[in-house]
Amino acid sequence: MDDNPADVELTIQALKEGRIYNQANIRVCEDGVEAMAFLRKEGEYADAPRPDLILLDLNMPRKDGREVLEEVKSDPDLKCIPVAILTTSKAEEDILRSYELQANCYITKPVDLEQFMETIKLFKQFWFAVVTLPENGG
Repeated sequence: MDDNPADVELTIQALKEGRIYNQANIRVCEDGVEAMAFLRKEGEYADAPRPDLILLDLNMPRKDGREVLEEVKSDPDLKCIPVAILTTSKAEEDILRSYELQANCYITKPVDLEQFMETIKLFKQFWFAVVTLPENGG
């Protein structure tokens, strides 16, 4: 869930490399309100699939990632879905607050394109090749 189309495209491109990616399983929400509607299967998202993992940017319009994280982790139906923060913020208060709100990891987006691609590849390798996720998000 990211509001920056360039970052979304780069992330998807990095996920495509390495054959772990399946485009049908990635959904992008442009703001926090849309993200929560998707996760709660409201309105046009009534048939939305439950995500196995949420990749969340903190700086989104309408409802920022901190609010989304807090809502996800306080919702009994959503709290078991792992949430990985992927953001430009290096602020200690954002890092601390994200972990207080039960984020599963916090990754600062590198500015350099090659570093960004490598970070996403490592993220993908860890979350999709090493970690065991609950079926259907728990």
